[in-house]
Amino acid sequence: MESHIVKILDTEFININVKRFVVEKPKNYKFIPGQATEISINKSGWGNELRPFTFTSLNEWKHLEFTIKIYSDHKGVTNELGKTNKGEELILHDIFGAIQYNGPGVFIAGGAGVTPFIAIIRSLQKEKKLQHNSLIFSNRTSDDVFMDKEFSDLLGNNFIKVFTHENVIGFLDHRIDRNMLITFVHDFDQHFYVCGPDDFVKNINSLLLDLGAKPSAVVFEK
Repeated sequence: MESHIVKILDTEFININVKRFVVEKPKNYKFIPGQATEISINKSGWGNELRPFTFTSLNEWKHLEFTIKIYSDHKGVTNELGKTNKGEELILHDIFGAIQYNGPGVFIAGGAGVTPFIAIIRSLQKEKKLQHNSLIFSNRTSDDVFMDKEFSDLLGNNFIKVFTHENVIGFLDHRIDRNMLITFVHDFDQHFYVCGPDDFVKNINSLLLDLGAKPSAVVFEK
């Protein structure tokens, strides 16, 4: 297993519980948008605690970026990352990931499941290939949304926000269901990219297949 110790260059909370990390990029380090690596914290007691996190930077950037949801309600890795800041070190392990862009379609994300799509959307914008792609982003409340301005700027009306536990004027306030997919997806003969909690992915995939999406066109982390 290959590993790299990298220094944290900067950190910031971008909403109530999502933290952005900018870290050193090892020499000749390469990845594909949508891929992830296992990360541990280079401090006593945490070096062997590996967790998967998606790259949200582009491969050509001089640094790496990770956008990580912090769960402070239990004493796990993300809780410790919430207390880890500039000047400290992370350990990068193997690169992996099945969520890769295969063509124009609909990205459907539940909460932190949007992170694999960040680098993909940024890459498509850079290559001027973002047209005909859309993002449906489901969160519990408006406070849980992150990357709101960037997604809005890049996708315009093709950025659809769904809130499952909040009634916000102008936005949908229930879970993504069959009727919602029919309303916002006018063509099921295209690619779909799905990421989020296991139950969310299972439910969305089932709905998509029932509505006519091809199994080979539904991309998700298995």
